[in-house]
Amino acid sequence: MILKAPFIFVLLTAFCSFAAAQSAGPSIATRPFVVKTRQQVSDITKEIGAKTGNQQFDVAAPTGTQMRVAVFLDEKRVDDMHEVHDASDDVYYVLDGEATLMLGGGLIEPNQISPGEWRSKAASGGRKVVIRKGDLVVVPRGTPHQRTVMGKGFSMILIKIFATRQP
Repeated sequence: MILKAPFIFVLLTAFCSFAAAQSAGPSIATRPFVVKTRQQVSDITKEIGAKTGNQQFDVAAPTGTQMRVAVFLDEKRVDDMHEVHDASDDVYYVLDGEATLMLGGGLIEPNQISPGEWRSKAASGGRKVVIRKGDLVVVPRGTPHQRTVMGKGFSMILIKIFATRQP
């Protein structure tokens, strides 16, 4: 009888594990997929370019998800704050134009503008990088960064990946 108890326990554990594995399955999409052709992205860029000032258009808004995809068009962006995101990564793909990024280093006298979002007028120890059409930049969470645009016509796709689902 003593030998039967461990055997029954092992058998029961194996059965429960097998049953749990059988009930698992792939996740189900929480929203429809989005496909934008080159022409549609070009049309979005033209549409926001017809407006004055720096513009952005959400292709996939972050509400209820862990990502944001947006097209940005900057006419001019000078003396922006340096920023750090504690809980999101940024990916930039440059569609047109040229911008200068300051990447890395550390924020000087940072201010938290919302939970996990930091801004500073200055940073130290960063690296200046010029980005142009076709360039891809990955800015991991926690990396100080700032974008400067001197000439008109800079556009990019921003893909932001959040650590948690957004409200």
